[in-house]
Amino acid sequence: MSQKQTDASGRQTQNQRSIIRRSLRFSVMDGASYSAMLGLTQNYITPYALALKASTLQVGLITSIPSFVAALVQLAGPGLVERAGTRKQIILPAAIVHALVWLPLFLLPYFFRSSGVWLLLGFYTIAMAADIMAWAPWGSLIADLVHEDIRGRYLGYRGRIGGIMTLVFTIAAGAILQVYNGHVFTGFAILFGGATAARLLSFYFLTRYYEPPFTPERADAPGVLQLIRDLGGSNLGRYTLYISLVLFGMMLSGPFFSVFMLRDLHFSYVTFMIVTAASAIANFIALPFWGRRADRAGNLKIVKITSWLMPLVPLLWVVNSSPYYLVFANAFSGFVWSGFNLSAMNFVYDASAPAGRAKRIAVYNAATFIAMCVGALLGGYIAPHLPRLVGYQMHTLFLISGVARLAVIAIMLRTLVEVRHVTNIDAMRLMFGRSPSDKNETEKPGGSVK
Repeated sequence: MSQKQTDASGRQTQNQRSIIRRSLRFSVMDGASYSAMLGLTQNYITPYALALKASTLQVGLITSIPSFVAALVQLAGPGLVERAGTRKQIILPAAIVHALVWLPLFLLPYFFRSSGVWLLLGFYTIAMAADIMAWAPWGSLIADLVHEDIRGRYLGYRGRIGGIMTLVFTIAAGAILQVYNGHVFTGFAILFGGATAARLLSFYFLTRYYEPPFTPERADAPGVLQLIRDLGGSNLGRYTLYISLVLFGMMLSGPFFSVFMLRDLHFSYVTFMIVTAASAIANFIALPFWGRRADRAGNLKIVKITSWLMPLVPLLWVVNSSPYYLVFANAFSGFVWSGFNLSAMNFVYDASAPAGRAKRIAVYNAATFIAMCVGALLGGYIAPHLPRLVGYQMHTLFLISGVARLAVIAIMLRTLVEVRHVTNIDAMRLMFGRSPSDKNETEKPGGSVK
């Protein structure tokens, strides 16, 4: 692996260490540029669809169909890497397509108003498929570049920088839409043009990554389909099923918070942006907190802690609809999801041997995206038929989402096993207790890597 690369005498050379450090700096800059693109797009696809007069079901389709296609594309990634022999040959073309596909979106309201929602679905599907195509190769590459002992802190730092950029550009996007409120499609055109520029800058930094030699799997290693069939038979497989079902419960309501704010509560774009930005701010603040604790106690420990907090996220939205209160609710969401997302993916890195890592990341991502697709489709279908709770049908959907998450967590979470040798420390001490040198802490061996 990259950080362990050595010279003929078994020592890591100064040149290799320098190359790796430079690559990790470029990775931070790539993450910052990519996050700027996310800030301009990820929270504004649904508002754009609503501006094009999309229905609740169509919003569900725009969220779910790209996830399903991305899952299928994800499964092809490892095979392409094996044939190419290099991960960057997959990552770089995918990044270019992802950058350029944002450009046609601003034409929809001017030339394709009647079919704009369906064309948005098509272009967004291409964008997401191209993006996701690079995830497994990129994950395999970054896991080789960052040693597991510092992975939580490094990716937490990288995520924090990305969080700042996401926040800044989320706020900028909301301000642009408010300025162009009378000509909102002009505002969206600026957003999509900026997203293209930011992703092209990300592409440039990706070209500067150093790629350690790729280690192919043995010819008799299990293929993607075999890994899918054996999901229930390994710790990583059970973990993949668990995360997938949690994300299914999340996506029952996830795509519809924007619909709730803009359509039901009639928030302005500025108010929508402020509530949305609260999550990004909390994410930015919390990532180093979670990263240090993940390195100390293991990624699974953080997944477990944040999992038990997760059912509260949609339930908080049922209590009160004041913008001030929803800022708090969305900040809590950002705090919880920052730890969950950071550690959920890092556990996959920990539990995958380098030779088969891209393949296992692909199966994990495919399973989670299919679950998200089904969740969004089901949420979009049932939302218009639900009874009102405290005045809104969406409140009922949020309640269902919270209960679904809780059921999965209660049934499945205890079946998962940590794979690293980590500090054995209870959750309360980890979150609020003394320093890592606490003499009462002990080393806890992990399970085998599968």
